[in-house]
Amino acid sequence: MVRHFFPWWMERRYRAKAVDAASLTEEEQGLRTRHRLDLEQIAFRRQIRADFRGLARQEYAEDEESCFLASGDSVFELSAIEARWKTITAPSEVRHNGDLEIWLPPLKGKQYLVAVDPAGGGSEGDYSAVQVLELETGLQCVEFAGHVGGLELARLVTALATEYNQAWLVVERNSHGSGVLALIETVCGYGRVYRQGGQAGWLTTQMSRPAALGRLDAGLVEKPECFQSRRLLAECRSFVRLPNGGTGARPGMHDDRVMAMAIGLGARAEMLATCGGANFHFGRH
Repeated sequence: MVRHFFPWWMERRYRAKAVDAASLTEEEQGLRTRHRLDLEQIAFRRQIRADFRGLARQEYAEDEESCFLASGDSVFELSAIEARWKTITAPSEVRHNGDLEIWLPPLKGKQYLVAVDPAGGGSEGDYSAVQVLELETGLQCVEFAGHVGGLELARLVTALATEYNQAWLVVERNSHGSGVLALIETVCGYGRVYRQGGQAGWLTTQMSRPAALGRLDAGLVEKPECFQSRRLLAECRSFVRLPNGGTGARPGMHDDRVMAMAIGLGARAEMLATCGGANFHFGRH
């Protein structure tokens, strides 16, 4: 199946009494320019904004992400996501056919971590997702999500970690992760791997998962400027409470970027707590 998105203005009946052109906001001017909306359509838009308030973006979607906007069952604070969505900027560099986006290059003297949520690599399954964070601030620098796994993924994340000042590699060791970790340490020969209790990798458990997601939720509210990825925010929008009591992506959506970011923030919190916020000299080099 191929998913198609049709914005509300394709319905010709969605019009109201024309507004004064002089009253248009900068956002409305932008919509008119990009989508050729007339003043009657702008009037209708104002009307649904007044009637539906926070639900307007969900009920009368204007982009494919808003079309799948979660409402009351969302895990994350939607108002914080929407506020950041309006100010986010495009990446400064794109690699791997658009799967890898870079906003901030490595800076001399800065320490980084590369958080990895591995998948099997099959073209029909989940994505392997990677987040590069500045260790001190938690600032998102790079994001990757693609159908890669095994040795290809190990080489990709090792190269990223090397580029970002020999960053700490934080790999979820559940499922496919144990094999990726073995390849990173043996075939790729990368030694700066995050460890828990002497074992390489991050273990996602019934206790660590909610705590890590809670840090992501708090970050979206308290430090939204740390998040650069529109694709990540889109996944946060559709990350919901499930009927079985768990949390995850709505049917047909993905949460790989969300989980990689949660793993990165969770590991960062542990590293800061362990080392008192400085130096981070632990684990195996």
